[in-house]
Amino acid sequence: MINHRLVIIGGGSAGMAAAIKAYELGVRDILIIEKNAYLGGILNQCIHNGFGLHEFKEELTGPEFMTRFSKKVDELGISYALESNVLSISDDKVVTYSNAKDGLVEVKAEAIILTTGCYERNAGAIQIPGDRPSGIYTAGQAQLFANCYGYLVGKRVFILGSGDIGLIMARRMTLEGAKVLGVAELMPYSAGLNRNIVQCLKDYNIPLYLSHTVKKVTGESHLEKVTIAKVDEKMQFIEGTEIDFECDCLLLSVGLLPNVDLFNKLPLSLSKTRGAKVNQAMETEIPGIFSAGNVLHVHDLVDYVVEEAREAAVGAISYLNGELKHTGHIYDVNPGIGINYVVPQKVFLDDVKDSLSFKFRVAKPMKDINILITEGNNIIKKIFKPAIVPSEMEIVHLSKDLFKKESNEIKVYVEEKK
Repeated sequence: MINHRLVIIGGGSAGMAAAIKAYELGVRDILIIEKNAYLGGILNQCIHNGFGLHEFKEELTGPEFMTRFSKKVDELGISYALESNVLSISDDKVVTYSNAKDGLVEVKAEAIILTTGCYERNAGAIQIPGDRPSGIYTAGQAQLFANCYGYLVGKRVFILGSGDIGLIMARRMTLEGAKVLGVAELMPYSAGLNRNIVQCLKDYNIPLYLSHTVKKVTGESHLEKVTIAKVDEKMQFIEGTEIDFECDCLLLSVGLLPNVDLFNKLPLSLSKTRGAKVNQAMETEIPGIFSAGNVLHVHDLVDYVVEEAREAAVGAISYLNGELKHTGHIYDVNPGIGINYVVPQKVFLDDVKDSLSFKFRVAKPMKDINILITEGNNIIKKIFKPAIVPSEMEIVHLSKDLFKKESNEIKVYVEEKK
């Protein structure tokens, strides 16, 4: 069995950022395990710009963004195993992986950071009614085919779901010569960033059908037609609102799920994000096992993924140095009215050095509201928001001194401005 102080599972932006931060904090014995033949993860296929505005103060493509991290990993001499599939993690921090070169490998880690990202919900997951022809892809699959392999998956395309990947692929398919007939969104608001709605749909006159979803797909061997219809408040189809689109391709952008399969056999609780529950150090309920990035909760900006991965690295180093005591005053962190989820879910206040960060999303678009963060009946922070949407993650940094240890619950909720 091989021993390493820190093992990072997943070599995308989060994994590389965590490794670099851990190295800068003094840990040299680091191993990154990556399933692909290269570092960078999903960013390798994201050739559009918009990355790095926070991190580098400039606009980069996905490959440009990830290359800055991969070069740094190589410069520091951080070890990584490519084309390596992690089979399991044990609660005593043994990581088992395999690859063609080394066969089956067991690694005993002192600390683990999981940064395996997320995966797309597919047609089977949402059970689209109708035939089962070819020509139905996730937006990420279409992105991979177009950007990495040079294949256009369709000439007449309809997109279900207004997530950022779906919006970006509407533009990408248009630029490659396909006709994008429209985008349907189940909710009465878009799930993507406002800038992507403007740059990817409005700029190309692509219609967006809110409160609509696919009612039926038609095609013997290949997709021939997609039928959408409007839904009511109970998500039931409204008869007479059907619209038919003759097309050869349906792209699905219907949600991302944290890839926590490696946690399934561990005694861990999952949160509303479907990622693991963590404390303020990004540590799961198993001491020494940490989680960060899209495997914890889906982020809208890779810059935030990198920032959170660094938090996990700081937490892992604190654990290795014996600084996470898990003693003293403990808070449960809960979402209240109007809030979908909050990260972290637990806070050990005595382990906090200077400040706490809370990340959350609202449940629906709202205007002129206050975000309140409370400790019991005491309001710790009140933030006025003239407008707020679920597609944009909120981050609030609070000084440790604001918390008085007078309750065991921190709550984040929405209040209409009075």
